[in-house]
Amino acid sequence: MVHGAKISIDSATLMNKGLEVIEASHLFPVSHDRFQVIVHPQSVVHSMVEYVDGSVLAQMGTPDMRTPIAYTLAYPERLETPCRRLDLADVGKLTFESPDFTRFPALNLALSALRDGGTAPAVLNAANEVAVQAFLDRRIRFLDIAAIVAEVLSGMPCEDAMDLETVLAADGEARRRAELAVVAMGVA
Repeated sequence: MVHGAKISIDSATLMNKGLEVIEASHLFPVSHDRFQVIVHPQSVVHSMVEYVDGSVLAQMGTPDMRTPIAYTLAYPERLETPCRRLDLADVGKLTFESPDFTRFPALNLALSALRDGGTAPAVLNAANEVAVQAFLDRRIRFLDIAAIVAEVLSGMPCEDAMDLETVLAADGEARRRAELAVVAMGVA
């Protein structure tokens, strides 16, 4: 799979936002219902935290993954990167909007998998990877991606993810079922 292309497709379906919320729920000791997804077309604000007093702290930067990767590699230090610096005057304005769950069903599927817990997030991710690759291979249409993920999620039991073996088994079964759904939905 070409990772840049997959990231572009996940951005277009908003699956990337759903996967980010799932990731954040595992990284931070915050209940899943405390996370909120906001669509920000300029891709300058990467995260925000609201404090109990109502103030909001935002992390901003250019939309370049080299910055968070450098921070991850150097944590807790910061590395200088070759990334373009953020120029807010050049950006002009920042806009935000609520996600449209009808237009972007993949986001709702991801949030549902987070609420269900257990193996559901692994099933979601596996089915999405298969469906996105099938779209990139022109075997299905764009709108089929979320439909395939939904079909796989609804058809698999959600088990406790107590060990790696259980998660890997769910991943493998989700990939198998997603491939069957791709074949059934495939474009002629």
